[in-house]
Amino acid sequence: MHKYVIMGVQGCGKGTQARLLKETLDLVHISVGDIFRWHITNHTKLGAQVKRIVASGNLVGDEIVESIVRKRLEEHDWNYGFILDGFPRSESQALFFLESYDIDAVIHVHLPDELVRDRVLSRRLCGNCGLDYNLISHRPAVENVCDVCTGQLICRPDDTPEALAERLRDYHTRTKPVLDLFRRKELVLDIDGTPPADVIQQNIREQLGL
Repeated sequence: MHKYVIMGVQGCGKGTQARLLKETLDLVHISVGDIFRWHITNHTKLGAQVKRIVASGNLVGDEIVESIVRKRLEEHDWNYGFILDGFPRSESQALFFLESYDIDAVIHVHLPDELVRDRVLSRRLCGNCGLDYNLISHRPAVENVCDVCTGQLICRPDDTPEALAERLRDYHTRTKPVLDLFRRKELVLDIDGTPPADVIQQNIREQLGL
């Protein structure tokens, strides 16, 4: 069984890397962001709360995030392991997690802030089926139209210069110290997030000894 955490600033490509690793090892990909987006799309009470928080550029509070992660992991559908994406984002979340679960490695995908801005502000999302696009690396065949369902492509509500600047500040002040905690336990693998996705995936697999 393999149990991994993947970390990195928003836009670094950690979601893509998590999905590739999932396919290789038959892992369950647990994305906190995807769970939140499901709640927003389905107009749940939690979704409305999260929508207000992210629209202001803030991170969702520890209590809410920990509750979501605990509930998801308690489903125990991860027979071959899991890769956790988007958690933990604070020291409190990390301590909660380490008290409950043993993990094999923390995959840290590093990307400079200027490249993060370019990538995030180029992201688009199909408003119908939810497929992700990027105007730099994954453009639709027809501008602003989904290749799969012909739905309209939209910007995520929190993909604005102002919200991104706030998230970067939060990341550097709150999330990076989490890496220090994991480093003390010798769990962190540092991965360069600037090469193409297939090269990054190969580097991850080599460092994991796969």
